[in-house]
Amino acid sequence: MPIDLLNAVAIRWDQPDPLHVPLLKEAGVSTVMTVPHEGFEAACREAGLRAVHEDQIRPLDLQELGKAKPGDTVVVKAGLWPGTGTPDPSVASATRSLWVDQNTYLVRYLRALHPGIPPVLGYLPDADAGVAPDRPFRFDSLELALAEAWAAGGNYLMALEPRFRAALLKGAGDALTAWRRLGQTARWLSAHAEMFRQPALSSVTVLVDESDSSREIANLCFRQNVSPALASSSDPPAPDVSRCLVLSAAGIETPQGEIQRRILAHAEAGAAVVVDQPGAWWKRPGLKASRSEPDREFFSLGRGQLVAYKEPVTDPGEFALDLIDIVGQKRRAARLWNSRAGVALSTAFPRSGGLRGKAALHVINYTQPMNQPLLAQIQGVFSRAVLLEPGAEQAQLRIARRGSLSEVAIPQLQRVASVIFS
Repeated sequence: MPIDLLNAVAIRWDQPDPLHVPLLKEAGVSTVMTVPHEGFEAACREAGLRAVHEDQIRPLDLQELGKAKPGDTVVVKAGLWPGTGTPDPSVASATRSLWVDQNTYLVRYLRALHPGIPPVLGYLPDADAGVAPDRPFRFDSLELALAEAWAAGGNYLMALEPRFRAALLKGAGDALTAWRRLGQTARWLSAHAEMFRQPALSSVTVLVDESDSSREIANLCFRQNVSPALASSSDPPAPDVSRCLVLSAAGIETPQGEIQRRILAHAEAGAAVVVDQPGAWWKRPGLKASRSEPDREFFSLGRGQLVAYKEPVTDPGEFALDLIDIVGQKRRAARLWNSRAGVALSTAFPRSGGLRGKAALHVINYTQPMNQPLLAQIQGVFSRAVLLEPGAEQAQLRIARRGSLSEVAIPQLQRVASVIFS
């Protein structure tokens, strides 16, 4: 029987003990990856949990995903443990702010480049993921890891950091509180799974490929709340200025043949195309210089424009802010106020189900729960907004019109929330 990890609340549990099964149920777990253990597996079955073995799941690096075979249950060995931290003082950046490690971009990146593989992350709380044993570890960050993966349309095969596991099994109060909150959030995510699997509603589309530069541009675009759509550079979307006002073709390998034409067609249709390969493939008849800046040149092409950086992008964070400037603050897909460590994802909303809506704004908080309202804006004019949060009843929010944007105030954002607009 195939293993559906995308729709499971799944966890690694390599110390099987039948007495642990009620604890797993408390966290909303439905699938346990474990070593063979007859008593533990029997207790899981009795409790309605599915036990799977490590040899039934294939962990692959990003570079190995092309090796996946039909029927493989794949987890992707990539990702950073999410949360806030202190930036490296040796790295200079024009966009330095509160440092946030997040993986929403990675889920969307996998969906763009490998649509046939369910985007399930499988990183561990170790040095590769940025978890140092000599630094404090927040127990509630496991909830964050699960919430951000689901909100982006994927999943995370959870793994317990050793200090969290030890505190949990000893019954420490702070560990149990974080564990129960995890269960509350896991059940909420599962109940609204279809809502998180919808396509992005964005004014900016970023083309991505297998290169590190492409992935980092995508990463910082999510971190800076460009809230972009991602698409494979080998299959650019058709021009549609009602959905894509800016197409980023920076940080990718030089496109060839027909792909070049498909990218530039966005400018001809009225959008802005952004490139970073000087004097290269994008030079075409009809391209007219309009102005020049120290780091980039602007050209008119058809009904739109082409923005050409004179050098390859070296600061993806600054580049993400440039994309916001190009699309304009009034035409952004989403925007957050009063939040230094929040990521917003603007998506369509399912046409079926108990709730009705036209768009959704999912907000993930990467730091401490907020004790003041968070202002959130989404592109579009709507008349009704409903707030969904783990452990809370649905609540209607008042909408304020801000030009073509609709603004709401989320009273006190905990870890994750969704606002449904109609």
